[in-house]
Amino acid sequence: MKLVNYLTKDYGKGNDYGLLLLRIVAGLVIFYGHGIEKMQTLFSGQEIQFLDPIGIGGTTSFYLAFFAEVICALLLIVGLFTRWSALILSINFLVILFFHAFIAKDGFQVLESRFLYMLVYVVIFLLGPGKFSIDYLLFKNKNTIA
Repeated sequence: MKLVNYLTKDYGKGNDYGLLLLRIVAGLVIFYGHGIEKMQTLFSGQEIQFLDPIGIGGTTSFYLAFFAEVICALLLIVGLFTRWSALILSINFLVILFFHAFIAKDGFQVLESRFLYMLVYVVIFLLGPGKFSIDYLLFKNKNTIA
C-alpha cells in the first residue's frame, strides 16, 4: 500500500526534479556527442567542412550548429536562458530532421533519434527550466521565466 501511495501522491517537487534531470541529460548528450567534436574542429585550425542543409553556406551552418550544440547545450545544463536554448536546439534538430528525411533520404532508424531529440527540446521549451535552475533564481519574482 505504501508503494501505491508513493507512486500516486504528488510531492510537489517531482516535476522540478524531472525537469532538472531532463535538462542535464539532454544537454550532456548533445554536448558530449556533438559539441565536443565541433569544438575540436573549430579550435584545431583545420578548414571547416560542413554540410549546407539550408543554403547559407557550410561555414555559417557549422557556426550555427556550434552555437546550438555547444553554447545552448551548456546553458541548458545549468538552466540559464533555458527556453531560448531549448528553442534554438529544437530548430537545430528540425533542420537536421529535414535534411535526413528529404535530402539524405535516410530511413526511420536515423529519423527516429533525431525526432526524439527535437521532441525533448520542444518539451523543455514548453515546460520551462523548473525551480532547480539559474533562470528560476534570477527571474523567480518576474511573471516570466526565460
